[in-house]
Amino acid sequence: MNAVLSLNHFAVSELSVNKLNRFPFVAVSIGFVVNKKMEFGIVYSCVEDKMYTARKGKGAFCNGQKLKVSGQEDITKSLLVTELGSNRDPETIKIVLSNMERLLSIPIHGIRAVGTAAVNMCLVAAGGADAYYEMGIHCWDMAGAGIIITEAGGVLLDVSGGPFDLMSRRIIAASSQAIAERIAKALQIIPLKRDDAAN
Repeated sequence: MNAVLSLNHFAVSELSVNKLNRFPFVAVSIGFVVNKKMEFGIVYSCVEDKMYTARKGKGAFCNGQKLKVSGQEDITKSLLVTELGSNRDPETIKIVLSNMERLLSIPIHGIRAVGTAAVNMCLVAAGGADAYYEMGIHCWDMAGAGIIITEAGGVLLDVSGGPFDLMSRRIIAASSQAIAERIAKALQIIPLKRDDAAN
């Protein structure tokens, strides 16, 4: 059996920066993946004391309460979450900020960042945000929360608009296909080395 257990210790820079500044969003995320398909996930948002769980075909929950995405389909009424990432290359920063500008100009209600991919995705699963997008994260950042999104009724898409690929280091997690596709249409893609690429 080809199985991978993904233990997410967050991106170290996210944990260090958030903890160092006492920013209250750090999480532990565990995802169980078989043949690159997410089977179950657990995300514990430590400071909030919220335990998000999902199992394929069994639904998504937060502290035992069933989760459901907002279902928002109108991008102009949406609240997005993303991160600026840890790459400080000037060209990458330019693309990240340009992407935010493109989305804000649609217009949308706003963009937020809480500092952890797993919590961002759980916010979408719980209906607190309508979509999350990011480029530069890793499979261990997405494996636990990805299934929580889909089991809460949301969709996962690649930032190109194609099917989601856990190893691609990029994601759109949204409350609806319409919002996911509209975000993909606005984004300039940052070239990244895949997580399953040979070193």
